[in-house]
Formats: sequence, structure tokens, C-alpha cells
Amino acid sequence: MAFVRIWVHAVWATKGRQPLLTGALRGSIYQHILENAAAKDLYIAELNGGTEHIHCLMCLKPDMSIAKQMQLIKGESSYWINKQGIIPTRFDWADEYFAASVSEQELGWIKNYIRNQEQHHRKLSFAEEYDSFLKNAGIVGG
Repeated sequence: MAFVRIWVHAVWATKGRQPLLTGALRGSIYQHILENAAAKDLYIAELNGGTEHIHCLMCLKPDMSIAKQMQLIKGESSYWINKQGIIPTRFDWADEYFAASVSEQELGWIKNYIRNQEQHHRKLSFAEEYDSFLKNAGIVGG
């Protein structure tokens, strides 16, 4: 048996970064994502975001690629949102996402960061935040 624990901080947005995740709707979507993940034996430690994006701290399953795990979360949740008709137009997540590994030592900081998204985004827009993730990870020039 393999013993693996790989923490991943993933961030994704609504298609076109439309601010569709508002009020009680956001809570319903978060709850569904958490329940769906648990049903698929995916562990999500923290989930929060803003009106156009979600942050997720999760463990990557040892037998699954990050692309597959993200598809299970994003794809199923957009299917559910559309099936429920809880948004008056067709709902889609953006194709792109950011995902980076997180060390055990960073878990507390990342959990706190995700929990405090509303406060954080009073100072920094999602676009600025996302760009900084890409720059800090060395994905794009800075």
C-alpha cells in the first residue's frame, strides 16, 4: 500500500470571470462541491472564494492526475448547477485553473488565506491575485 499525501491549492473562475457566485447560491455550490468530493473519496480541507472564483485546498489522490481530479470537481459541479437551474443562464467554469503543491508547513497559512477571501479581495482584485499566483509560481514572467 502506498502512503501519499500531496496537498494542492487550486483556484478556478467562472467562464469570462462573470460574478455569478453570489449570496446563498455560493453556499449551495460550495456545499455541493464538498458533498460530491466526499462521495468520490476526494478530500477537500478548505473551500471558499468570491463572486467569480473558488479556492480549494485538497489532497491529490495518489492514483489520479490533477487534471482528472479538477475535472471531477469542476465538471460535475457545472453539470449540477445547470441541471438544478439555479443560475438563469448556462453556467460554465473557465477552462483554465491554477494548482500548486502546498507543504505541510504552509497548511495553516493557506487555510486562513482561503477562509478570508472576502477580506483579502477588498485590497486585491481576483485578476491581480491570479496573476500574482502565476508570477510567484514562475509560470509567467514577473
